[in-house]
Amino acid sequence: MVPVYTLTLAPSLDSATLTPQIYPEGKLRCSTPVFEPGGGGINVARAIAHLGGKATAIFPAGGATGEHLTALLADEHVPTLAIETRDWTRQNLHVHVKASGEQYRFVMPGAALTADEFRQLEEKVLAIESGAILVISGSLPPGVELSKLTQLVKAAQQRGLRCIIDSSGEALAAALDIGDIELVKPNQKELSALVGRELTQPDDVRNAARQIVAEGKARRVVVSLGPQGALGVDAESCVQVVPPPMKSQSTVGAGDSMVGAMTMKLAEGAPLADMVQFGVAAGSAATINQGTRLCSLEDTQKIYSYLRNH
Repeated sequence: MVPVYTLTLAPSLDSATLTPQIYPEGKLRCSTPVFEPGGGGINVARAIAHLGGKATAIFPAGGATGEHLTALLADEHVPTLAIETRDWTRQNLHVHVKASGEQYRFVMPGAALTADEFRQLEEKVLAIESGAILVISGSLPPGVELSKLTQLVKAAQQRGLRCIIDSSGEALAAALDIGDIELVKPNQKELSALVGRELTQPDDVRNAARQIVAEGKARRVVVSLGPQGALGVDAESCVQVVPPPMKSQSTVGAGDSMVGAMTMKLAEGAPLADMVQFGVAAGSAATINQGTRLCSLEDTQKIYSYLRNH
């Protein structure tokens, strides 16, 4: 398996809790919180670890929350390359309401990164061995311009790193403008924004994904279609994978689980169809869980076996 690294510029310490019902001003009694590491690239590395693989997480960590985050990753046997920051790592809150089944996600702004802190992260990335896969996932923190991220992606590619970008909006568009990205995973709305037109007909999504590949922007485009699974396109093939019907408890972590699973298959040199099947299986496995939990190996394997046999 090709070595895999992930980069998270705005990690978080995530806490999840349950409350019987939610209403204004009163004291809402909650269950004991469950703490988990958070942030796009960190969750991709965790998903890979859950699925029996290995990925090293690169991220900034500050204060007691940063220490807690790093300790939690050690508990999950995720290798880390962290740099210490002046600002404390943010803490997010996920509340599940028993009475209604509703979920509330309170997401704080990422800790600001100084120019020197970003440079330290850049040094970690550019020291990665040539030929390795680098997954860049998650939001940009305060103090980091988009141009800094694109410069880092270009420098990483020049060092021979194969970059996967899991982002949205301007960051995703800017990364694709660099070209030769290994894999991107937009949803239908994001894909529509990337190609600058509405995607209303059944073939529109396929054609838009093919356009991005044909223009040399990305080698593989996997369009996430929610309950309809995903559509994967590369230069040679196109595949749609629809998951079995199942009761979704939470969509939190589904995207990161999917990217982690697809990254594993890419690192193994698997074909597109296998990569998308394993990705959809892991994404679906994450939705079975309440709160912020990612996919489990057992659930992923069950769904993966179903998809391979149908």
